Amino acid sequence: MGGDHGHHKYEVPDYRIYKIEDCPKLVKVQKALAQKGLKDPWLRNEVWRFQPAFKTEGYRARLTFFRGIQWGFAAFLATIAIEKVWETMSPSDHSHGHH
Repeated sequence: MGGDHGHHKYEVPDYRIYKIEDCPKLVKVQKALAQKGLKDPWLRNEVWRFQPAFKTEGYRARLTFFRGIQWGFAAFLATIAIEKVWETMSPSDHSHGHH
């Protein structure tokens, strides 16, 4: 009932391909924790963020915050243009003289 719409089946990657040793930043975190006698069992879950396929943190942040900015700016300019045309076509009844 309502299932397959031609989407591809997702393939979950094997967890063993993500190694902390492949990421210098996470190795640094791991060593800092070890100096304090701590260990983060979930640190491996962050390795994907540092893979080249996922770009840099800054790139992902820009993608998140500026997604659609072109369309938003175009809509802004269109709104300003429409308001200016509206003002010239139908001037307001408010006079700017003395009351």
